[in-house]
Amino acid sequence: MTTPHHIVFLDRDSLVATLRAPAFAHAWQDHPSTAPAQVHERLQHATIAITNKVPLRAADLDLLPQLKMIAVAATGTDIVDLQACRERGIVVSNIRDYAGATVPEHTFALILALRRSLIAYRADVEAGLWQKAAQFCLFGHPIADLAGSRLGLIGYGKLGQAVAKLGRAFGMEVCVHSRTPVTEAGITNLPLEELLATSDVLSLHLPLNDKTRHMIDAPQLALMKPNALLINTARGGLVHEAALAAALKAGSIGGAGFDVLTTEPPSPDNVLLNLHLPNFILTPHVAWASSEAMQALGEQLIDNLDAYASGVAKNRVA
Repeated sequence: MTTPHHIVFLDRDSLVATLRAPAFAHAWQDHPSTAPAQVHERLQHATIAITNKVPLRAADLDLLPQLKMIAVAATGTDIVDLQACRERGIVVSNIRDYAGATVPEHTFALILALRRSLIAYRADVEAGLWQKAAQFCLFGHPIADLAGSRLGLIGYGKLGQAVAKLGRAFGMEVCVHSRTPVTEAGITNLPLEELLATSDVLSLHLPLNDKTRHMIDAPQLALMKPNALLINTARGGLVHEAALAAALKAGSIGGAGFDVLTTEPPSPDNVLLNLHLPNFILTPHVAWASSEAMQALGEQLIDNLDAYASGVAKNRVA
């Protein structure tokens, strides 16, 4: 008789979706959230761990000899020590291509809100300025069309491609800097420095690793146009937050829209969390979280578990 797997979901509240039962014999345990100090206690009998944002490092794995699989309930796997998993024979899988609509739509929600100064104009209306205006409309903040402007993308995976498609629909010129040159018609490949210097909107769509951490810092921000927007719906650590705050305060770039921070949840003293400017929008890492996308993520998560149990791992990263 096959011994049932013991599955533990460390941060179940991070996924608002209905999960079907895996097709193999198992026991399942949910925890709404898990602090780092609770990892060992909660996984000591687990053969499969599910985590969205709870880190699993080598020191944790050393104490978990029964653990055979880590199912990451997200695309990014920087929370897991992949090399340590390889050394211990622990299979790691992730979720792929589930956010093809939600992240690009959120990206353009940020772009449109900033390009048309929606936050600033809403604040003016709430402050009663429109009611006191001498004419039918109220000016005071810049408004610019997307049509005819340049959209610069750093990274051109599935999400970058979807953002490019929306950009073209708005009449934008799309330029890309990526590890592999893009051969797609209508896309211009540019060196990073030229992309930074010529883009009206710069959007990041790449993973966080040792090579990409703080790839946008003070020198890169200094290359950008004074009216350019920086959009980040990828990973917070791609951008040096203090450098961005300084650039926005100095007016050296036009604005920024972020859905991610380097540390999440952020500490109250995070420099961007306390940046109260009309040309900066910060949302709490929800670009991925449409109801449709979360349900698709949940379906794929269980698919990954079933595939592993059947002996053919799916979406394996380690």
